Amino acid sequence: MAYYYPEPSHTFSEYLLVPGYTSEDCIPDRVSLRTPLVKYRKGFEEPAISLNVPLTSAVMQSVSNDTLAIALAKEGGISFIYGSQSIESQAAMVAKVKNHKAGFVTSASNLTPDATLADVLALKARNGFSTVAITDDGTANGKLLGIVTSRDYRVSRMEPTDRVRDFMTPREKLITAPAETTLKEANDIIWAHKMNSLPIVDENDRLMYFVFRKDYASHKANPLELLDEKKRYLVGAGINTRDYAQRVPALLAAGADVLVIDSSEGFTCWQEKTIAWIREHYGDTVKVGAGNVVDKDGFLFLAKAGADFVKVGIGGGSICITRETKGIGRGQATALIDVAAARDEYFKETGIYVPVCSDGGIVHDYHMTLALAMGADFLMLGRYFARFDESPTPRIMVNGVYMKEYWGEGSNRARNWQRYDLGGSSKLSFEEGVDSYVTYAGPLHENVEGSLYKVKSTMCNCGVTNIPDLQANAKLTLVSSVSIVEGGYHDVTLRSSSQGK
Repeated sequence: MAYYYPEPSHTFSEYLLVPGYTSEDCIPDRVSLRTPLVKYRKGFEEPAISLNVPLTSAVMQSVSNDTLAIALAKEGGISFIYGSQSIESQAAMVAKVKNHKAGFVTSASNLTPDATLADVLALKARNGFSTVAITDDGTANGKLLGIVTSRDYRVSRMEPTDRVRDFMTPREKLITAPAETTLKEANDIIWAHKMNSLPIVDENDRLMYFVFRKDYASHKANPLELLDEKKRYLVGAGINTRDYAQRVPALLAAGADVLVIDSSEGFTCWQEKTIAWIREHYGDTVKVGAGNVVDKDGFLFLAKAGADFVKVGIGGGSICITRETKGIGRGQATALIDVAAARDEYFKETGIYVPVCSDGGIVHDYHMTLALAMGADFLMLGRYFARFDESPTPRIMVNGVYMKEYWGEGSNRARNWQRYDLGGSSKLSFEEGVDSYVTYAGPLHENVEGSLYKVKSTMCNCGVTNIPDLQANAKLTLVSSVSIVEGGYHDVTLRSSSQGK
């Protein structure tokens, strides 16, 4: 007969952490969130790649592009550029991240001199940037002809049809710097001339980058930046079990630091074959994660197949309807606890530590700490990052509230059939994800900083200052439905002035 698990599976919201002794050393500023990304011989060597914060962004069209990858790397995490696009376009995104020079920004707002004030205002409303590069072809790398900032026009005294050429600051009045200029030299020029931005141009006067005054403080404020040995941002990329022989070489040529097999279910021969192909052609030099699984058997299968990390979670994502449509999956907390125990057992037997990624089920910030305490080495988040300025989707107004679009890879919109590939026809037979909105939350930096401060503060309440100690010493308790209600405000009437505090 079928096997029945003796206990029901649980979600994060059914658990609470019990405080431990907090010493004088347990303050948030002393908490380290550094964590391994790929497998290693624990106790004998350091991981080839570690994260400075335990956050990765999901392999999704509405989440992980080059813009978000750069923003997250600045915070110490890593993005996995989505694979449900052409090999060429995915590789191009990876290359943009690797070619991005910290402090050197490719212009995101560009027009030709024939554009109008209305075009400038529309561009500013769409992306929020006040500096517009005016180039001969309206691209970020065209011949620089001028710049428009908010100081160049006054809406109340001008007509929407006024041409950019008539009010822009022309090229002959601009201070620029050549391609070989270092970031320090660029900032010195900015400060010496009291500028807000400095265009960097090549020998043909084509625009390459901007260096902004405001980014100097930003660069100093990101001591946890995740960089490779050449001081470039680290970036990951998603692959599938169909075209890996063509996709993997292209992504590696573009500079991808780590790969992950993007699949809703990883306990399959297809993932085993994909990993085997990578090991045959690249050995252990290419790092590749696999998943997703929800139990010991699934973890051991992928670990023995050669996965560098294993993702845990089926059906727990906010846009995922796999459990609803197929009746398959497991509560995320229970799945994570089971897999983490298997990870520790595998380490004792082999001496190889295979990091575990908790993918899905994170609704509140405190769920992050719970997931880490339950054994996750790092987290993969979709909805969380989709809300930020840096995600690929536009900010739109819905019923008076700013929202951002967010859709599942198994939705008709994404049509990422490869993610649900079971060796059959090349199509999406039914949906396993929905198309939705999430509430706009602003810049990634401010949100991540706030979320991780909560994680650090909670770790201090537990008496620990690093993730391994949290996993070893945390005390967790299941809570009843009544105590869940007790945990929020109750038996009071909120004052309207305090609703947002």
